[in-house]
Amino acid sequence: MIHYLNEKDVQQLLDMQLLLETTRQSLVDRALHKAVDIPRERIYSPHGIQHMLQASSRAIGYTGFKYYYTRPAGKSFYVHLISIETGKLTAIVEAIWLSMMRTGAASGVATQYLANEDASVVGQIGSGHQSIGQLEAICAVRKIKEARVYSRTRDKLEAYCSRMSGKLGIPVIPAASAEAAVRGAHVLNVITKSATPTIKGEWLEPGVHINAAGSNALSRAEIDEATVKRCDLITVDSRGTARKECGDLIASFEKGVIQWDYLTEVGDIYAGKTSGRTSREQITLYESHGMGIQDLYASAKALDLARARGIGTQLPVGL
Repeated sequence: MIHYLNEKDVQQLLDMQLLLETTRQSLVDRALHKAVDIPRERIYSPHGIQHMLQASSRAIGYTGFKYYYTRPAGKSFYVHLISIETGKLTAIVEAIWLSMMRTGAASGVATQYLANEDASVVGQIGSGHQSIGQLEAICAVRKIKEARVYSRTRDKLEAYCSRMSGKLGIPVIPAASAEAAVRGAHVLNVITKSATPTIKGEWLEPGVHINAAGSNALSRAEIDEATVKRCDLITVDSRGTARKECGDLIASFEKGVIQWDYLTEVGDIYAGKTSGRTSREQITLYESHGMGIQDLYASAKALDLARARGIGTQLPVGL
């Protein structure tokens, strides 16, 4: 039997606090060589794009993968959990909401470790679906008093700010411009699909921490080269993934400003293998691209809770 969890089940089982925990642990276990992650692969077609992320963890006893297919008319996301012990497919977890929330959680954990402890103002570029988890995660790890958000479509932006203000219980203000959202921010979230930079390095205040989560393809670039040059610490999920996907850093690499092999992996910071922020004035950057290991751990947690609570559907497959 395969345990199937749909979107409603997953939302009932997981919340941001749990996803912060599973995301952190997945990266710690990878840093300690208890888990393996394979960078995303894609198949492009005229009709859509198939994406595949693979991971395995002896620490939690599962190997597996997430695949998702995106097209203009819609998308589908699923995580498959396979027992390392039996080799059998154990669970299928629907993962549209999960993917959005664990992407936010990744930025949240990075903020927990890299932002100044008294950070209280968030600036955010982007008000789409993915931006929901980003803002919620930052508010879960810091005492945020105000968020300023900018996106190009004003009515969509205002609706987002109203919704998130009610959800988080803080003022979420529609900013008049990207610069207005960035200036004075202690934490900056950038979550768009832009092919050209949406922020400039000259806008950044000393001590800001930046979560750049939208540039997961070399064709995208959310931050400019001046931002990269101003950063005292640049961290990534994994160097292998950054080399394949980080459009934000490719120009700086080609000009010799950075080297892929020298980038700090955030899991090493979480595991205590290397240092993170070392002064209040440093500008820190986390380039988030998404990893299958994060999906594997989140789905395994959902499965454990589902079994305990009797949630989900048993599929008569593999008997």
